[in-house]
Amino acid sequence: MSPGNAHPYSWSSIINGVFDGDEITRVGYPGVAAYLEANRDTLGIDGAKVTQVWTQDRKISESIAGSGGIAHVADNLEDMIGEVDAVILSRDDPENHVAMAKPFIDAGIPLFIDKPLAMTMKDLAWFSAAHVKGKFIMSCSSTRYANECRAVKPELNALGKLELITAVGKKDWPKYGVHLLEAVFALLDDPRPLSVRHVGEDRKDIVQVEFENGLMAIFHLYMDIAPTLQVSVFGQKGWRLIEMKNSYSMFRDNIIEFVRSVRDREPRLSFDKTENIIRTLIAAQQSLQQGGKKIIML
Repeated sequence: MSPGNAHPYSWSSIINGVFDGDEITRVGYPGVAAYLEANRDTLGIDGAKVTQVWTQDRKISESIAGSGGIAHVADNLEDMIGEVDAVILSRDDPENHVAMAKPFIDAGIPLFIDKPLAMTMKDLAWFSAAHVKGKFIMSCSSTRYANECRAVKPELNALGKLELITAVGKKDWPKYGVHLLEAVFALLDDPRPLSVRHVGEDRKDIVQVEFENGLMAIFHLYMDIAPTLQVSVFGQKGWRLIEMKNSYSMFRDNIIEFVRSVRDREPRLSFDKTENIIRTLIAAQQSLQQGGKKIIML
């Protein structure tokens, strides 16, 4: 459990098919309780069950377990090894991901890691090396599976040659830039950027990503705007506005893809796609630290 991230509550409920709305609201996530209630009839993932939970605080673990119908609260992270078929590391603080993932990766347990996978090239290199050794690592933002984006994807050809994409969201680049990147990259079939440049400032992140054929994507993350998550696509013959609102649907589809991957014994999402996005995320942060220098992606 990391501050402000309700995934241990919501994802366990989506998988197990039960939730305690009062408890989820009590701990500060009324929005999660609301969307779980609105989608009560589709809760539960066939063939999968969350059977263990561990957090840094046993009281938090017991709260999650009670809400999500989880039978066992582990005393130590490593106690899950040998007891589960797969693990969801649902913290979104990337500085802790290597240390917390290592026991499971070393044990060969399939692992889904919440976004962003890493925020330093050193940590990304560690995960890349584990992937090369055949370790099962899957990580992404659930915006990759946003129905709102997938509904527009078949219409892209009708827009003509794409000239500009803008994406807007609330909060900060390190944790939330990956949401916008994942949505845009998935929409475009995961192209490799040519360059990345951060031209914004504190609390007002603006990132320019240049692709082949002159396409420019500009990402805006502002701390002090009303919550939103949207992408606009502009072509020579038309344009589309995409507003991603259905968090439940994208979370559920993400979880289903992970469960299917565990059954197949191989991630259905290529690690190369995740690595491409995280390299872009990190490059923007490096550009900011270097005064807005354009980072050439090699």
